[in-house]
Amino acid sequence: MSRRCIEELIPQRSPILMVDELLEADSEKATTCFTIRPDNLFIGVDGLLEETGLIEHMAQSASALAGYMAVLAGAERPPIGYIGEIKHFHCYRCPHIGDKLYTTVRLGTEVNGVTLVTGESHIDGEVVADTQMKIFVQPDR
Repeated sequence: MSRRCIEELIPQRSPILMVDELLEADSEKATTCFTIRPDNLFIGVDGLLEETGLIEHMAQSASALAGYMAVLAGAERPPIGYIGEIKHFHCYRCPHIGDKLYTTVRLGTEVNGVTLVTGESHIDGEVVADTQMKIFVQPDR
């Protein structure tokens, strides 16, 4: 799925858009990719993608899955979600400019509009970060 198509699935736009493609998806899991570019808002003074950028990328990957499921169900616009809680975030190393992140997110239990999401990001097969987060999805606008 191209960058243009990803914009049909998630509400984020440049310069905050942090998913290039939705590579695969089903009702519970999705895999995305994102190439770290020098103009990214989350590049630190050391030239690395900061941990907050990894979290945002994982949240947007979850948003891509939610948007994919919404489009399949007939929605005209992607749902808007907000990170409500981050638990068990581990950053094993921060990505460099030019690195390509592959991230898998899994949807867990949903209660009253809050969904538990787990995410894991890889570069060349190496796990660079993983987390659990709770995302609140805003009802249809």
